[in-house]
Amino acid sequence: MLKPLLSRLPKPLAWAQLSHQKIRLAVALTGVCFANILMFTMMGLETLLSDGATTLHENLRGDLFLMSPFSPTLRFPSTLPRAYLLQAQAVDGVATAAPLYLNLANWTNPEQLDAAVAPGEAGDVFGTQVRVIAFNPTQPVLDLPQVNAQRDRLSTPQTVLFDELSQPSLGDIPQQWAATGDVQTLMARRRVTVVGLFSLGSTVIEKGTVVMSDLTYTRWYGNQSLEQITLGVLTLEPGRDRAAVQAQLQAHLPATVEVLTREELIAKEHRFNASDPIGIIFGFGSTVGFVVGIVIVYQVLYTDISDHLPEYATLKAMGYSDGALLRVVLMEAMLLAVLGFIPGFTASVGLYQVLTAMTRIPLAMKGAVALQVFVLTLVMCGASGAIAIRRLQSADPADVF
Repeated sequence: MLKPLLSRLPKPLAWAQLSHQKIRLAVALTGVCFANILMFTMMGLETLLSDGATTLHENLRGDLFLMSPFSPTLRFPSTLPRAYLLQAQAVDGVATAAPLYLNLANWTNPEQLDAAVAPGEAGDVFGTQVRVIAFNPTQPVLDLPQVNAQRDRLSTPQTVLFDELSQPSLGDIPQQWAATGDVQTLMARRRVTVVGLFSLGSTVIEKGTVVMSDLTYTRWYGNQSLEQITLGVLTLEPGRDRAAVQAQLQAHLPATVEVLTREELIAKEHRFNASDPIGIIFGFGSTVGFVVGIVIVYQVLYTDISDHLPEYATLKAMGYSDGALLRVVLMEAMLLAVLGFIPGFTASVGLYQVLTAMTRIPLAMKGAVALQVFVLTLVMCGASGAIAIRRLQSADPADVF
């Protein structure tokens, strides 16, 4: 008779304990919610840093890529001699080998153009750095329909396509371009004209992106700049085995050239982000949220157990074991985890939308992040309950009578 009663005990008793004092429950849920928001924010930003850094990689038109092994990331690349593309082109199975150039340049907000150029001088640039992507328009390397449809516009020197998802600090280029058809400003002390828009997306590091032809690229970085490529973009002949061609290329090219698949290129970027100080800071922030949640839930459960210690001692005198009472406390912890996660998740979704609107960096709630935070919340509350149970073990039935 005691066993069926024991099996029915944890759930109703746990909820009765929590809901008995509404203010304490509200404080506990607020603490769990705060810990959830902190973890969601840090993990969301960490995911944003990781995924945003690979947006370009995911939109490259290629099957294999040549990269310097000394380049930890495309943000800080080492270059390769362009001659390696000719060697790669000669390998059986390679259909095309096109160069891609990446660089940075200061961009002046058109609204601040008058302040940036002093009368009679070339002017000083007061702006934000943008990422420059350059390629030969006859050899497209980007899998972006908007860019490929406007390649002919890049044949005019000193013209660029502007990423409409760039940061607001670069200027309201999309609205100005829609009104006038072109926008002129300064990029690294030179006049540049925006002749079209495309959508790629900015990141925490790159505030914006412009695309230009290789000819225009030489106007900023010199004629010899085309002899050193950032990335070689290779396409294979239809039906060719990618792994086999990759092995042939690696054997044919010097050790100073790395032949990567798209997946390997993205994985290399993720490894760099994991070791980057910004990524470490975001990870530390998630840990802080986890620890804060443990402390808050522990205090709530410990106080609850202390206030009801005579009742727990009475249950022990009636024959309930420490294991049965432990399940009561753990059930309280799980209820706090679930009830606190719901408002934390909802608030975090709203926070993501606010950050997206403010920064123009797409920050969407991902199922993997939500699941990870939920599991961490359960572990957090479970650990708090396991620590608080020590107080329950001190409940001696002899103290009651």
